[in-house]
Amino acid sequence: MAYEPLTISGSRIPNTIRRDAWWRTPVLVFIGFSTFIVYSTWAAFQGEHYTFGPYLSPFYSPELFGTSSHAWFGIRPGFWPDWFPYSPAFLILWAPAGFRLTCYYYRGAYYKAFWADPPACAVSEPRKNYRGENSFPLIIQNIHRYMLYVAMGFIVFLSWDAILGFNFDGKFGIGVGSLVLMINVVLLAGYTFGCHSLRHLVGGALDQISKSPTRQCAWKGVTCLNKKHQMWAWLSLFWVGFTDVYVRLCSMGIWTDFRIL
Repeated sequence: MAYEPLTISGSRIPNTIRRDAWWRTPVLVFIGFSTFIVYSTWAAFQGEHYTFGPYLSPFYSPELFGTSSHAWFGIRPGFWPDWFPYSPAFLILWAPAGFRLTCYYYRGAYYKAFWADPPACAVSEPRKNYRGENSFPLIIQNIHRYMLYVAMGFIVFLSWDAILGFNFDGKFGIGVGSLVLMINVVLLAGYTFGCHSLRHLVGGALDQISKSPTRQCAWKGVTCLNKKHQMWAWLSLFWVGFTDVYVRLCSMGIWTDFRIL
């Protein structure tokens, strides 16, 4: 059976014989990423309503300098210029953002959704040249393996925040927010510890991995998570945003944090 390329009139994008809704995934990814980027940027600039009782928004954790009881070193760093607005989120958001932006899965997702590079399999690109990730600026993507170490450190901070979320005035308790923080850590850990770089780190550089049972066990664990890396990536992205929304709306008095125990 002969096929003719399908061309959308007036567009440089696609030439393809595909008849399915190939554009659906790139569009959904574009909407999802754009929504998260806009909201997280807005939330970072607020500098308020990021705590409620024992809860701390993951966008502000760890709070190095701030006005809440979670702050480590004081209200505001001395090096911060007076002319620029300050928010505790500015000091730490670069780390999780850098880890996600350089993630192997996310690269493929937003390359398709934002740059149409290519928009989908068997669909042409709107450009003639391909520079790849061996030249600036995309060569910066190679820092992902180093951002992994930073991201794993953040799992420790967020786990501690989740534990503090069960401490109500020195007494153990469970609120809906306690569970929200705990689920956030589980999803972020599933995403982080399923990282392709971590899989190579624990299982690479060996001719026969079975001769190292400990590393083989670790490799199998990371591989198990890595098989669903896309799922962990999107669930954790949604939930970390929802966690900030939950803490923010409780702090503003719009939502009530119901106590389970």
